[in-house]
Amino acid sequence: MQDQEKYDIDEEPASAPGYRTYEVYQRERVGETTNLIKPRELISDQYLQDPYPLVGLLRENYPCYRDWLGNRFWLTRYDDVTSIFADDRNYETRPKTWFYNLGNYGQNLWSEVSVQKAFESSVDNHVEAIAGEILFGWDSGHFDLAMEFCAKIPLQLWGAILNLSEEELSQFIPSYLKMQRGVGWDPLRKRNGLDALKNLETLLNPIFSDRKKEPGTDFISAIAQCRLAERETQVSDLVVTILELDHETFHGGLANLWFNLLKHPNELGKIREDERMLKFAWLETLRCTPPVISAKRFSRTEIERFGRLLPKGALMMCSAAGANRDPRQFSTPEEFIVGRKDLCQREPRGQYRADGLPSGIAFGLGQPSIYPAVPKERPRSLYAIVRDSAVAASSLLLHEKPNIKLVDESNPRLRSLLLNEMHTCWELEVSG
Repeated sequence: MQDQEKYDIDEEPASAPGYRTYEVYQRERVGETTNLIKPRELISDQYLQDPYPLVGLLRENYPCYRDWLGNRFWLTRYDDVTSIFADDRNYETRPKTWFYNLGNYGQNLWSEVSVQKAFESSVDNHVEAIAGEILFGWDSGHFDLAMEFCAKIPLQLWGAILNLSEEELSQFIPSYLKMQRGVGWDPLRKRNGLDALKNLETLLNPIFSDRKKEPGTDFISAIAQCRLAERETQVSDLVVTILELDHETFHGGLANLWFNLLKHPNELGKIREDERMLKFAWLETLRCTPPVISAKRFSRTEIERFGRLLPKGALMMCSAAGANRDPRQFSTPEEFIVGRKDLCQREPRGQYRADGLPSGIAFGLGQPSIYPAVPKERPRSLYAIVRDSAVAASSLLLHEKPNIKLVDESNPRLRSLLLNEMHTCWELEVSG
């Protein structure tokens, strides 16, 4: 992992050239106006509940919007967002450890093929069993599908991946969630997240030490046996790898999938007629209602783009909520259509293969793999693993509860609980 100093944009060496900060941040072009929206709206309850009207307004009027309040630039058009997402020469995604100011703590080892293989194997071996166990506990009454099924599966899956006991998992889950929620600018959540990170290190250290001495084929053993250039792997590497992996896309995407299907009975009917359509329902969910609705990218250097001079270190808010409903890319973008014909199988500029951006942008999964959708002698991409897990759990749900439907008096909604957290369905009362 790169040193913290690489990402320090507040202090420059005395010999480094200055940047035209005042010019960049104060100059507005003659005649430019942004009176259709106020920056405070982008941190309002309205945005938490339904961001699509606001980002749609930005997309159609201010495609590179200067957010003075948040000290950032918003990008909302599909081609603009994907160009920033794909351009690692001029922009970077900073790791979650950067937000925690943990530049020298642990190394994310997800790039190691052995780690990916161990993760893929654990997920494939356990996801259906975990989903089945949850469904077994569903009696004939009402069931909160969002919290009891969609939220539990990813957390129970971590227990299987790490081979934790029930007692260990009960300690892992609250610390894991606090650690993930602490990535941001909120001081209290960050402090709680740092405490949770230390708790996870304490919890996992005995297991990590055992696997280092007597390795198996599991995820922890794969990390413990990695060879680093300057040191042996430590439990901090395990914690950082867990921190950097996706949680929101699986949890939020699964909840949004069933929110969409149950709110659109005709689309659910397509799946009942042909279960292979579940895959396309998942892809359309990530396009129409992505759980991770925006992502931060930072400019590596001063650069001119979108008619603006962007300073070094400029925060670019890339909006999946705006880009994935861009009418320049998708017809009738507001509608949820399983099997829609305009889902491209690769990103227009051709950087990505078949597992790339088939239904828009899924920031929580990072950049798509450069390898084929079914690679030889390599694990499947994180895109494919999460997709297949969501499809497997949903297929089992359809088999076990073929008559699943919304409770009549329920009114499920999508919303974010806090800024910069996933936009998903938190209550989904169903009967089967």
